[in-house]
Amino acid sequence: MGFGVFIHRLDSIYDDSPAEQYQFPSQYLHRVEACIGDWIVYYEPSKVAETRGYFAIARVQQVLPDPGTSGMYLALMEPGSYLDFANSVPFNGPTGPVERGVLNEQGRISGRAQSAVRPISPDDFNRICELGFAENAPLLPRRDGDLPSLDLNDQPQVPFAVEQQRDRVSVTISKVLRDRVFRRIVLRAYKERCAITGLKLINGMGRAEVAAAHIRSVEANGPDIISNGVALSGTAHWMFDRGLISFADDLEILISRQTNDLEGVQSIINKTERALAPRRASDRPHPHFLKWHREHCFKQ
Repeated sequence: MGFGVFIHRLDSIYDDSPAEQYQFPSQYLHRVEACIGDWIVYYEPSKVAETRGYFAIARVQQVLPDPGTSGMYLALMEPGSYLDFANSVPFNGPTGPVERGVLNEQGRISGRAQSAVRPISPDDFNRICELGFAENAPLLPRRDGDLPSLDLNDQPQVPFAVEQQRDRVSVTISKVLRDRVFRRIVLRAYKERCAITGLKLINGMGRAEVAAAHIRSVEANGPDIISNGVALSGTAHWMFDRGLISFADDLEILISRQTNDLEGVQSIINKTERALAPRRASDRPHPHFLKWHREHCFKQ
């Protein structure tokens, strides 16, 4: 087993869904197989406009031939392991590349930096994760009770261990950390504004009165990926979770026929009658998750 870097871009020709699967050609098979059971970092190339750099981690569960495309393979991610970074980590830090394994003996960037799949050292993996999960300016929750004190051993979800010299150090991603990161990235993408009402309400304590809602629910293995999230105020969140409101793929707001106060619901929807969307395309609700909500939650 070993850590790896998987290059992914939104306009990729490959059939990627970062929280679920990564498609790759046979030339990378051995490198990907070496990551089975361990963690990888997703990286968006610097040539991409407004690149996110290193933007997420996930754990590879298995590798199998792509049944739909000859000569291609799929790396399947362990359900629930994917997690976006709270902060995008650029390729270059103040002292050079944060992934120091891409440097050659002369200290210059080598050709391995161009590899779509490449191994990464435990030191580089830790360095990137520390930067990605650093909370320099965390978004506050709606209520003090929404945010328990951070304890990485509280309700552990996905542990991973890093070999450093001869000592084995165990690090845990807790449910608390996942909730904090998911809330932070979703509210930041929507600028703390409810996607349905369009309102941005901040209470007297400086907290945003809006929640980070999962489109595909956590109970249905919905991942903590930003494209499975939407910022919703209390009433809108309640209606969305109970299937009284949903979204079309173009983000048109759909209202259930079972709503007992149609005019009242229509009155709180923003004038565009479409959910407000994040500016960055990669942050917008993915049709895959929207379809799930319409088919399994929305009351037609």
